[in-house]
Amino acid sequence: MLSEYREVFLEELEEQLQLMDEEILKLEQGGDTGRIVQSLFRAAHTLKGSSAAMGFDVMKQLTHEMEQLLDLVRSGKRNVTGGLVDRLFQALDHLKLLKLDILDGGGGTGIDVSVCIGELRNFAGGVEAVLPVSPPESEPAVQPRDSSLANPELPLHTRLKAGECLEQNRMVNWVFVTISQDCIIKGARAFVIHSGLSEWGEVLFAAPELEELEESGGDAAEIAFLHAGVLEREELHKRVANLTDVAEVRIESLTAAEIELVQPSAALSDPKRDGREENESASSGKAKPPQTIRVSVERLEHLMNLVGELVIDQTRIHQVERIQRRRFTDDSVEELGQISDHLSRIIADLQESVMKTRMLPIEQLFNRFPRMIRDLSRDLGKDIELVIEGKDTELDRTLIEEIADPLIHLIRNAVDHGIEAPEIRKAGGKDPKGTLTIRAAHEDNQVVIYVEDDGAGIHPEKVRASAIKKGVITHKEAEELTERDSVELIFRPGFSTAVVVSEVSGRGVGMDIVKSHIEKLNGLIEIATSAGKGTSFKIKLPLTLAIIEGLLVKVSGQTYIIPMSNIAEIVRITSEDIVSVRGQSVILLRNQVIPVAWVHDFFRLSKPEAPRGHISLVIVGSAEKRLALVVDELVGNQEIVIKSLGSYIGKVPGIAGGTILGDGSVAPIMEIAGIIGKIGGKTGA
Repeated sequence: MLSEYREVFLEELEEQLQLMDEEILKLEQGGDTGRIVQSLFRAAHTLKGSSAAMGFDVMKQLTHEMEQLLDLVRSGKRNVTGGLVDRLFQALDHLKLLKLDILDGGGGTGIDVSVCIGELRNFAGGVEAVLPVSPPESEPAVQPRDSSLANPELPLHTRLKAGECLEQNRMVNWVFVTISQDCIIKGARAFVIHSGLSEWGEVLFAAPELEELEESGGDAAEIAFLHAGVLEREELHKRVANLTDVAEVRIESLTAAEIELVQPSAALSDPKRDGREENESASSGKAKPPQTIRVSVERLEHLMNLVGELVIDQTRIHQVERIQRRRFTDDSVEELGQISDHLSRIIADLQESVMKTRMLPIEQLFNRFPRMIRDLSRDLGKDIELVIEGKDTELDRTLIEEIADPLIHLIRNAVDHGIEAPEIRKAGGKDPKGTLTIRAAHEDNQVVIYVEDDGAGIHPEKVRASAIKKGVITHKEAEELTERDSVELIFRPGFSTAVVVSEVSGRGVGMDIVKSHIEKLNGLIEIATSAGKGTSFKIKLPLTLAIIEGLLVKVSGQTYIIPMSNIAEIVRITSEDIVSVRGQSVILLRNQVIPVAWVHDFFRLSKPEAPRGHISLVIVGSAEKRLALVVDELVGNQEIVIKSLGSYIGKVPGIAGGTILGDGSVAPIMEIAGIIGKIGGKTGA
């Protein structure tokens, strides 16, 4: 099995599973039933064909049973009920397990789907009252003679091949052939027709699978072939019609724009359709859809690393130019400056383009949540409406993967602890149905994600009481806490207000991990809550982790970098502005007391004997939680490429990584969250 085919199959599998997840949820919510069932049927049929081609027989069997059941629903012989939805979800979960088994190198044989297949067959064979299924508005109701043929969807590799054929000036046609009902062995006749079409060009796709035609009994059988060749449509029609046992032939030509959109069902349901659509499309001057290709993540990562090296060299060229300008004044230095500026513009454009290739809509992450909310709601006996906004907000693919677990934990907490049971909400004068809102948006140079619920909110006094009981804080510390500080105790390790440990949440771990995970991504998390009205978590994330804007500072002669996303402001003060409160150095800035910490102390560097003149302070942190870092000198800001310290050095407290400066030296990048956690924690910031 060629690895490239396996990769294409896995990509298509992921897309189809995500589609199924969304469509089954819509089916349960009672949307456009006819369209949804058609969409699910196509997805199951596509996976059946592609898994059979790859030799994954277990997946082929399961998707075949799903296809059979969905066909009964589509034809009105089975109802859309809760039992049907549960069985479809059960089958979907088994498909996901099969996908994981395939990723681990198996072929799905390690997953037992026999019980799931039995459930699907039993439901398909059950006796239920027949309710009509309304056909989608855009597609006429179809009663195909062969259920396997309706709406076959072209797999990705077939669409790509069809596009290549059109580029080679070959014609691509759907050839619909009806084999006479008098034919005894329709499967053998289908192979003969397939062979004939292969002689006159290339058969790219056939539906249904030719082996299945022998089960069609005495009825006429209809087959759809996707054919590419040089014969005119009339000549191709004539040759196919002259074959033995061919009762009817219909041909539909495809254009490049139609390959992604057209499905054979339209032609099957409308025998009068001819090639007029093709002419109309050509004459109307419709723009072709944008062409896309799939590129492996490894290649993008390698390209990103190369761009990072260019950014480093660009900085070094600027450094050399500045040095040469101070030494010489001839034309060669001026020319060097022009070349340097030109390179800067090109590298900036290249960097932006590469960054865009790494960006993905956050929809890919948000689409996981509706199913999760549905299952949690049923387990907890709650009625919850999920509202998702800002799906098209783009974020670096690495961040999308990294932020998934923290978001899932926040959502689980909101459903389990935040939103009350229907009877409690009703007694409190609220709508029995709770609302959970997940939204994303761009703010400045960051992505902001909100997880909001209209539940009970967080009660500061209950949080303080729980923290004291668990030994997280003392009674004396609790008396000094503001309401905001009390609420933020939920981020302390080991804290939980859950009375009963459930399978959903409440094990005393989690929120501290959520906070630390987000901070490792150079992000911030804030809480806004109101007792009885609900809670909102606000997560701020940088657009990317690969190249960031940083402030260069000098500390004891060494250059350090502070990420700009962590900087609130920069101030210059005199030594008289620093006062001591309870043994802690602080400054008063715009009526806010901010603890002061020397970076020298944190990294065990020598401090200047006596600061003369002004002292440079970099205010870092979030919201009301600030920390003023004392540095020796502010150098300036520039784009930096984050490099890992490697396994040899390992994890260094307060250091997130390193970068190479213009003079070739290495500068450590400060991990502000770690510094605040150590210094700020001691100061009570």
